[in-house]
Amino acid sequence: MQNVFAFRDKLIEEYRAFSRSFTRIAASDIRDGVEDQYSKNRYWPEPLIQINPHYQRRESVQSLADQGLLHNTCADIFTDGKTLPPDKPRPLHLFTHQLQAIAKAHEGKSYVVTTGTGSGKSLAFFIPIVDRILKAKEADPSPRTRAIIIYPMNALANSQMEELGKFLHGYPETQRPFTFDRYTGQESQTQRESIANTPPDILLTNFMMLELILTRYEDTDRRVVEHCHGLEFLVLDEMHT
Repeated sequence: MQNVFAFRDKLIEEYRAFSRSFTRIAASDIRDGVEDQYSKNRYWPEPLIQINPHYQRRESVQSLADQGLLHNTCADIFTDGKTLPPDKPRPLHLFTHQLQAIAKAHEGKSYVVTTGTGSGKSLAFFIPIVDRILKAKEADPSPRTRAIIIYPMNALANSQMEELGKFLHGYPETQRPFTFDRYTGQESQTQRESIANTPPDILLTNFMMLELILTRYEDTDRRVVEHCHGLEFLVLDEMHT
């Protein structure tokens, strides 16, 4: 196996030769200045080395449900390996920061989760959202949108649609404990009408589309907004400062 640092040096050297092959500088002072910049590695950064942290796992969703901290149905929804063979779901153990986020949500407080890739940021808001939806629908089952998730790109919204679908794996279409849909501008007029007529519990959108539906006067968009009255969760996902 080739040394990754040696590979990086070889790659940089080849790119250095390629980038300098288009011109030949005749003026010695300019040539010396350019050479000096190349020698200082101005045009490519040093190798980036990062440590991948091992996040601490604590209690499982199933344990929280047993303690009455989450709705019982959460124990069935949020399991590990639900869509993988041999289709034997396992308890989903949560990281410490996910438990802290759930606690903040139960207290009705706003919170920010800043952590590494693959550390379950989405679960830090989806679990308390779904928990609240399940409890609220027992008191008032009338359809309305209780949570809006805002993404910077449609690709992220599409990805989260797939993830939410995995958690509902095994539930018949008419017996799903919560509903979700996407409203990002990719939808047909028929799909938009469906969302306006039957509001999902969770609406996935992007910041530009959210601004449009709040400011446009189209009947479909206005009905979507009307179903969000009494909104309980507003999530900004993958936001960067």
